[in-house]
Amino acid sequence: GARFAISGRISPGELVAFYGYAAFLVMPLTTATETVHKLTRALVACRRVIDVLRIEPEIAEPAEPVSPPSDSPLVDVESGLRVEPGALTVVVAARPADGALLADRLGRYVDGDVRWGGVRLSDVPVAEVRHRIVVNHTESQLFTGTLRDELDVTGRAPRSRILAAIHTASAGDVLDALPDGFDAEVEERGRSFSGGQRQRLVLTRALVADPEVLVLVEPTSAVDAHTEARIARRLRGARDGRTTVVVSTSPLVLEHADRVAFVVDGHVAAEGTHRGLLAGSAAYRRVVTRDEDEEGAVV
Repeated sequence: GARFAISGRISPGELVAFYGYAAFLVMPLTTATETVHKLTRALVACRRVIDVLRIEPEIAEPAEPVSPPSDSPLVDVESGLRVEPGALTVVVAARPADGALLADRLGRYVDGDVRWGGVRLSDVPVAEVRHRIVVNHTESQLFTGTLRDELDVTGRAPRSRILAAIHTASAGDVLDALPDGFDAEVEERGRSFSGGQRQRLVLTRALVADPEVLVLVEPTSAVDAHTEARIARRLRGARDGRTTVVVSTSPLVLEHADRVAFVVDGHVAAEGTHRGLLAGSAAYRRVVTRDEDEEGAVV
């Protein structure tokens, strides 16, 4: 345009008008481009939401719901595991997948032949199962929101219970490091926390729920040995008289168990105390001591 003005092909006024039109069109063209982009993303997101809403629940509500009595044993018929009420039971699985699957059956996240006080777990309303049995997996996630909302999903737990759960999970240092404390904003999936910090926070959340039956899958796998020992010791006291199942191969956790069930190929192969099984079962020793023999097997 400047060259055209110098050569006389256009006048200086026409050059100014051209620049004015160009500057005026930048904003509406940018807005139109952004609108098309956002509409495209919204359309894709809406389709995904609709697909999610169309999903049929895998766990069906019972036709004739029954409520099992409190303080009842929980029995997984498929594996032969019997969880006594009020006890700390630790499940040692030769294959980690078997332990995770067993936990899912106990919480009725997958269907299985589980009896609770003589009542089939499939005959108990799903909402009641979720309220009375809490399963905390290693892949449990944190969501966006304040730390208080993350730890107390109901919004009704007293502050004393939350602080007690933080102490049990040895997560006091995580809380102290946050300038806003309980009002600190948690990023999606807890990205601002380390793996060990996230694990302790999701354990805190499960403890705050204070369910009748608490099932924990490898709750200390991402923490150091000293922290693991503290958590194991405090967990025993915090859940005293409450039914607790821990899926773990950690000797530090096993030392505090009332009863240990050793699961091989999906079935309970041996039961007893940790020290008793160490003395009487070579297969159990191979799983929990985590050394390697000359053939490369875990011993």
